[in-house]
Amino acid sequence: MSTNTQFKGLWAIILGGSSGFGLATAEKLAAHGMNIAVLYRETAITERPLLKQLSKIAEENNITILPHNLNALTAEARDKFIKETPIPKHGVKLMLHSIARGNLKPLTGDNTLTTEDIQFTSYAMSNSMLDWARDVLTAGLFHADARVIGLTSEGAHKYWDGYAAVSIAKSSLESLAKYMAVEFAPFGLKTNIIQAGITETSSLKMIPGSEKLIGIGNSRNPLGRITQTADVAKVVYLLCTDDAFWINGALIHVDGGEHCR
Repeated sequence: MSTNTQFKGLWAIILGGSSGFGLATAEKLAAHGMNIAVLYRETAITERPLLKQLSKIAEENNITILPHNLNALTAEARDKFIKETPIPKHGVKLMLHSIARGNLKPLTGDNTLTTEDIQFTSYAMSNSMLDWARDVLTAGLFHADARVIGLTSEGAHKYWDGYAAVSIAKSSLESLAKYMAVEFAPFGLKTNIIQAGITETSSLKMIPGSEKLIGIGNSRNPLGRITQTADVAKVVYLLCTDDAFWINGALIHVDGGEHCR
């Protein structure tokens, strides 16, 4: 059983924590004593192994993990969570936005991207971070020195097949984070964005040509491999430490130098 109490009594809210970066972050922070509310949208079948895994993480690290299978993109679900959560006032040290829901369609040809597709994807992967942060702040749940972290990708800055809606959303997220970094700072919040390198997650595998992206990532990365979810989780952890107090409004590349080529 872990005896690390670095973040004892503090909480993380992870939006999109059933796999990938969100789940890896939950595991990393739990090892340092942080309690976690994990929000996700899964079927009953896929939720069963997840609940077992979360229960194991909580038991091994002597912390509390609260699983919430809900649609984090609705105001009703967000309001219900905030009203009913046992998280104490000023207990939230981190809110990680790791929601990966959107449309992967081309701009031309068959089954093209619609305005509604773009609006849904942008809300899911960008604007929803603002709604959650404002409501958590209004409820008095954020710690006096809290962190808000979003996740972007290189696809926000260059062409990937079928990625237009997500690219728009990620570009919007990066701009939103800059404004949140300024306007939420008086409340003690530090808002940053992590740009992970190519990572073999379930979300990546949904992108057309993902195998090609993985191959390019392996050959392009100066350190000889693609990014792993644990690499990103470790940086989320670092940003939660007291020593990261002065990092605000940054876009941090966590890719082993992949973006340099």
